[in-house]
Amino acid sequence: MSTCWAMIGLFLSSFLAATLFPAQSELALAGLLTSGTGSPALLIGVATLGNTLGSLVNWLLGRWAHRLGRRRWFPLKGDALRKAERWYHRYGRWSLLLSWAPVIGDPLTLAAGLLREPLAPFLLLVALAKLGRYLVIAWLVL
Repeated sequence: MSTCWAMIGLFLSSFLAATLFPAQSELALAGLLTSGTGSPALLIGVATLGNTLGSLVNWLLGRWAHRLGRRRWFPLKGDALRKAERWYHRYGRWSLLLSWAPVIGDPLTLAAGLLREPLAPFLLLVALAKLGRYLVIAWLVL
């Protein structure tokens, strides 16, 4: 597989994994690291960028959640949305450092948008969290 297509695949995998769609990017990163496709720094950078931008989609959905929440296709409803809001109210923007975590990470980024977290701190904290996760994965694989 060419390096360019591998990077595109990793970016898309990482992007989708950060949205509310069920997807994982860790295996894609681990596979590319083990195969030696691209430098580890480039792979980690691509995965971090894709995952951070996917979380930005959640933040934008959160901004529009009051308008979209009643739609049948909207992924978070009722209890799940309220739970994310409570968590975010309790721990504030620092909870975004857990945006890398399975199950709670995606709803947290949506709650950040819903509760009007400013974009700059959101992106900084989420990017740091995503980078940290991918660095740990790379360390474990390599």
